[in-house]
Amino acid sequence: MAENEAPDFLTVPQPNGADDQPQVGMIAQYVKDFSFENPNAPAVYNWQAQPQIDVQFNIGTLPVAEDLHETALRIEVTATGAEGTAFKLELLYGGLFAIKNVPVEAIPGFLLGEAPRLLFPFARRVVADAVRDGGFPPLMLDPIDFNALYFSQLEQQSAAMGEPAGQA
Repeated sequence: MAENEAPDFLTVPQPNGADDQPQVGMIAQYVKDFSFENPNAPAVYNWQAQPQIDVQFNIGTLPVAEDLHETALRIEVTATGAEGTAFKLELLYGGLFAIKNVPVEAIPGFLLGEAPRLLFPFARRVVADAVRDGGFPPLMLDPIDFNALYFSQLEQQSAAMGEPAGQA
């Protein structure tokens, strides 16, 4: 190798947006919609039994503009006991992601697997704080492997369509 040549593993950024390397970045994250209900207060604070807690997740994506996408985590938590509903929480937590020079077939994997992984710690904190502010012990949601869930769902869809995994 000549003295002035850069090694193969180094890439030099191209000027004026001419860079063709894959680029992904989080532009913003935000609470898009939020609701916390404590319908049986103050009686709920005298209930003796621990409530059953049901947690539901959903992930949605939406193209916003060219190379710009929104991923939103919907988290619904319902705590119920024999006496009734202790609390109900609904959170729609979104993130705006810029995606450039990424193959089209890789974009859904990022938006439904990696983007929720990046958003989850912040949404988890909103949930814990809201439950605590509602007069209950903070609800610390367990970490979720969104990438594994995405690929598992992809395999299930492929199997349902009779295609080998990864061919969808």
